[in-house]
Amino acid sequence: MTTEPLQQKPGQQDDTLTTGVILLAAGFSRRFGSIKLNALLPSGKTVFQQTLERIRGATDNLLVVTRDELLDDLLQAGTPLAQTVVCPDAELGMGHTLACGIRHMPAHWDAVLVCLADMPFVETSTYTTLLGALRPDVIVVPEHQGKRGNPVGFGGKWFTSLTQASGDSGGREVMKGNSDAIQRVVVEDSAVHLDIDVPGDLGQHRV
Repeated sequence: MTTEPLQQKPGQQDDTLTTGVILLAAGFSRRFGSIKLNALLPSGKTVFQQTLERIRGATDNLLVVTRDELLDDLLQAGTPLAQTVVCPDAELGMGHTLACGIRHMPAHWDAVLVCLADMPFVETSTYTTLLGALRPDVIVVPEHQGKRGNPVGFGGKWFTSLTQASGDSGGREVMKGNSDAIQRVVVEDSAVHLDIDVPGDLGQHRV
């Protein structure tokens, strides 16, 4: 089945649906050379602070998944302890971090947007649009100029499968096995393709 891009109005959502964000912030920054979430952007904010701020502009339903070594830094950056969980096997890859987040998220969430803490340039309006497109039986993927990006959203139909995620694949295996459920959401935000891998990436996107 070929999915067609979905043009979604920001904030458009079923009033009975509860959505949230799982923010993955447990990486080891091996290519960056230091903890990239603490690196300063041209805005004067850290990578994590700016990512967090933009997500919070779209929703208060947030769970940050991190590891012990980063917990203090993330709390100082403004993450409430009640919205934070430590993943004990984060060193095994992003999939394990995602699975940990799914297991610890609030039981009343019907769908979740999986966001990456090293994508500080994604606009708040993009998060709002993607959250508004979520449904229990769809997988939501942003598309900019014909290319898919992140973050990706999953309906509750796939929560059990996501708890089995492992390695560095994240939710890709679930997406591969359920391509007919993918809805592409067209966004005017090139930052859905931009993450921070090396120090030179810190200034790659300016508004």
